[in-house]
Amino acid sequence: MEQQNANIIAAIDVGTTKIVALVGRRDSEGHIEVIGYGRTESKGVRRGAVLNIEEASRSIKEAVSMAEEQSGYKITEAYVGIAGQHIRSDRQTCTKNRNSANDPITQADVDSLVNQMHEVPTEMGEVVLHILPQKYKVDGEDDIKNPVGISGKKLEGDFHIVFGQMAAANNLRRCVENNGIKVKSLILEPLASATAVLTSDDKELGVALVDIGGGTTDVAIFKNGHICNTAVIPFGGDIITSDIKEGCKILERQAESLKVQRGQAIVTPDIKNIAVTIPGAGGLKPKEISLDYLTMIIQARMNEIIATVKQILESAGMKENLGAGVVLTGGGSMLRYLINLFAYGTALEVRVGRPNQYIKTEIKNLTTLPSNSTSIGLLMMGFENNTAEGLGFGSANKKDEPAKEEEFEIKPTKNESEQKNKGIGFVKGLWDKAVDFMTVEDKEF
Repeated sequence: MEQQNANIIAAIDVGTTKIVALVGRRDSEGHIEVIGYGRTESKGVRRGAVLNIEEASRSIKEAVSMAEEQSGYKITEAYVGIAGQHIRSDRQTCTKNRNSANDPITQADVDSLVNQMHEVPTEMGEVVLHILPQKYKVDGEDDIKNPVGISGKKLEGDFHIVFGQMAAANNLRRCVENNGIKVKSLILEPLASATAVLTSDDKELGVALVDIGGGTTDVAIFKNGHICNTAVIPFGGDIITSDIKEGCKILERQAESLKVQRGQAIVTPDIKNIAVTIPGAGGLKPKEISLDYLTMIIQARMNEIIATVKQILESAGMKENLGAGVVLTGGGSMLRYLINLFAYGTALEVRVGRPNQYIKTEIKNLTTLPSNSTSIGLLMMGFENNTAEGLGFGSANKKDEPAKEEEFEIKPTKNESEQKNKGIGFVKGLWDKAVDFMTVEDKEF
């Protein structure tokens, strides 16, 4: 087995329900190819935080061993995802007064602003995970994306700062290092997922990435090409399983299977008066559960997640500024009719994001499943950091098509009353589509 080298990157996604290890390489044309994949059940992790280091270390070892065997490379260092309810973010501004207004701003000037951000006050036990530039201002000229080369006396920068609990970060590092693997960097998981599934156009127009995992639901909001807000909702798919377990009085493994095989987010006519039989456990009689009752349990919890996402968008002042709407990803996004429920609850355009835009691989289904968005994004961000050794993480290795002149279809405009009626009927139309189940986005369950 060969040793990992500069052209080989490894990523590890330590989630609540699964642990994924990937090995990737960059080809001669600069494309990233996944050559090793390992996935195993996660143990010792709850809501994104490590609670049992020994169990989590063993789970990581299993996934890593699978990825090593498939790729033929020994993993010695990796980029690792971090999430959990301990994550918080803030926006900070700092200023640098330069000696001369005639000399152009250098990268060293920009770096000095970033270094100031490392000194921002933190809450007890916190550590800075990411410093993400928003925009710069030079002598009062605002909305500058890259000030290097511009002359000016006063340089200001707006930054999005991501904080996490030091203990949580150290526990995660320890689990990885127990397997002889150096942690190159801890990367916030919604940033990784966004890297894998969003385009530069999405980020320019405004988009909310909602990654529904097992233990948490992670949110990242972008506008004008940069990140505006991040948040972690402390529940995800696992709590739906728990609700089904309690509501139907069945075992947890039965509840999970029932959710995966027959669960959906909206009660539709085709499941009315249909029941499934759950085998009895411990000598008990089999139990019949109606599908509409199962769906009502799921819908109640998903409505709570949607309401929290909506509140995050409104608090960030972004509810009306998302031209690209909401992009769902993560394992929870595969729930039937979830797109319809999200569209009704947020009155925004909603789609599922899959990590199949920027990655090559011969591994079956790897890039088609939203549950792999985080691990693939970690790999992409690792390659970007390896190339630039930069001060933040952006959009790694994305080969967006060059801008070309677009052709627009020309139609006569509708009269004013038609436009008004269209606006009034927008939300109603979303719900009609949901009830009539005219659009089915995903049936992988």
